[in-house]
This record gives sequence, C-alpha cells and structure tokens, in this order.
Amino acid sequence: MIALFRQNRSVPVMLAVLVIFAAFVTLLSEGAGTGALSTSLVKTLGMTTCLAIVALAMDMVWGYAGILSLGHMAFFALGGYMIGMWLMVARTEGVIAASLAQAPLPPTPQELTDAVAVQIFGVVGGNSFPWMWAFSHSLIAQLLLVVLVPGLLALVFGWLAFRSRVTGVYLSILTQAMTLALSLYLFQNDTGLRGNNGLSGLQNIPGAESVPQSLMSVWFLWASVAALALAYVFAAWVMAGKFGNVTRGIRDDEARVRFLGYPVEGYKLFVFTGTAIMAGIAGALYYPQAGIINPDEMAPIASIYLAVWVAIGGRGRLYGAVIGAVVVSLLSTWFTGGRAPDINLGFYTIQWVDWWTVLLGLGFVLVTLFAPKGLGGLIDLLARRTPQ
Repeated sequence: MIALFRQNRSVPVMLAVLVIFAAFVTLLSEGAGTGALSTSLVKTLGMTTCLAIVALAMDMVWGYAGILSLGHMAFFALGGYMIGMWLMVARTEGVIAASLAQAPLPPTPQELTDAVAVQIFGVVGGNSFPWMWAFSHSLIAQLLLVVLVPGLLALVFGWLAFRSRVTGVYLSILTQAMTLALSLYLFQNDTGLRGNNGLSGLQNIPGAESVPQSLMSVWFLWASVAALALAYVFAAWVMAGKFGNVTRGIRDDEARVRFLGYPVEGYKLFVFTGTAIMAGIAGALYYPQAGIINPDEMAPIASIYLAVWVAIGGRGRLYGAVIGAVVVSLLSTWFTGGRAPDINLGFYTIQWVDWWTVLLGLGFVLVTLFAPKGLGGLIDLLARRTPQ
C-alpha cells in the first residue's frame, strides 16, 4: 500500500481532498455544524460523491479496458433497488406494527406480513410479496444482494459477450440493449418492483426515526466519502503493476495481447464484473439520500450521461473521472434546479432548465475536439506530470 502511495501521487492527494471536503461540509451543515449549508445541499453533495464512484467504475472499464459500456447505470440502479426493498419493508412494518398495537388482539406474524404486503403493493394491485422479495426482511441478505445481483448479471453478460469476442460499437450496443430491456421490464406493474411507481420513502431509515434528516444527511455524506476513498484506492491498486499494463494493452491492441498468450477474456470479465459491483454499492448509498428510485433511473440515457462525465473529466485518469462526475453533476443540479438565471435576449429568453442538455452536449463536443484529455489533462498540465 505504501508503494502504491509512492507510485501514484493522486491517491494520497485524493484521500486528503476527500477528508478535507467531508470535514468542511460537516462543519457547515445544519445537522452537525453552523447551518451555513442546507440539508438539501448536503444531500446533493453526498449523492454527487456516489456518482463519482460509478464514474470511477466507468473509467476503469472504458478508460483502461477500452470497453464502452452503456449499461453501468443499470448496475447502479440495481444496487439501489436491493437496499430499497429492505428500507420499504422495515419502515412499513414499523408503521403498521405501531398502528395494530392498539387493536384488542395483537396481530399474528402472518397478519403483519400480509398487511405490509398490501401497503407496499396495493398501488399496483398486489396483496402479497413477490418471490424476489424473499430476503427483504433481512438487512444482511439485502446488503449481500447489493453486491451479488449486479455482479452476477455483469458476470453472465460479460462471459457471453467476451467469449463471443464481441468488441467495439457492437458491445456498446449490447450493453445498451441489456439496459433498455431491464428498464422496460421493470416498468411493468407485475414485475414485483412496483412498476413505474418504483420504491419511495427510502430516506426514512428504520430504527433512526428520531434522527433528523439534517444529521442523517451528514452520516450518509461520510459513508459516501468513505466508499469513494476505498473505491479510488482499489481502482488505483488494480490498475497498477502488471494487471493494469495488460488491461491497457487490451485497450490499445487486443489482438496482440491475445497473441502474447494472455487470457484477454478473463481480464475483461474481471474489470467488467468488478466495476458493476462498484456501481451497485454506489447506488445503494445514493438512493437512500435521493429518497426514491424508479425504472427511469436505469434508462440508457443515464449510462450515456455517465460516459459524457468520464469523457469530460478525462478517461484513463482516475481523478479525471471523479472530477468530471462532480463538475457535471453539480452544474446539472444548478442549471436544472432553477438556480441559474434566465438570459433575456429580447427576441428570446434562454431558460437553462430547457437548454442544459444542449450546453452539456456542446461541452462534450468542445472537450473532444480541443481537450481530448479532459479536465484531468489540466491537472496533468498544472502538476507538470504525465498521465497514469
């Protein structure tokens, strides 16, 4: 680990920045500090940190392995669904148990389970738990599923795609098709995940009802920062040494690396599956802060935005992915949240809520044409250092 810190100077710098950032936000937050930062802003910063994790995963799979995946936000959303199932069951069970406690006869466990099921699935005409909710009463089981579901999906998909030697744009189309199929499937009311309604009320953490959201947002911020720190160290470690060199070789000339005797498919499958798990963990931290998740979250456009973040930040640079996700996410929140002032041109008024996607696309084109190394390239220039 000490060798990693010496070889990759971005690791200690990133860790120091994250600690300073978390401490600064905590001291200015409503829940644990002066109150200069609103609870909604602290939540936004926590969610942005989670988006930086999935951008880091995208940079590993695209910037280092050369696999343009347009499906990693599906893994991100699946992680959110897995933890959201437990949150909904535990919270609803607590509310109904408190309500039924006033009845002349206490409810049986089965009556309580039936009442919870009706409360959760009544909105889509259901009255019982679907099979996929079999472990939703167990926090430990759902935390395992946060890792297992995205990981197994990526493992199966990657094994089928890589063993068939699907590469380039065809692989990107396949990942996008997987995401679209999964999104359309979850939109149906009979899938067991409440269709278009999704899972809501996730910000209400069971067992912590007395904790105000202002303090809860700080806790989640620290958890998100810790997860980003661990993810960054993991990514830097994986991409260092021989494994990283072979992975970059696959990106630059896959046929030559295969000719040299390296198991190309194994390397690609490890990176693809590992980054899917990273995305799932990020989603499990993101959606309790967002409070709601629905199938729109895994629409193909979300993964396209993710690729844009990494491209703007500078793919092939771990810190570039983090910078790109943070900058674009915060700008998006500012422009689409009505905070950016409209510009009156006399004959037309530019409303940034409508024009933000155009501005983002223009920024992507300009970066591609004039700064292909992205914002991370500016860091390289300022630090007078070469890319990793």
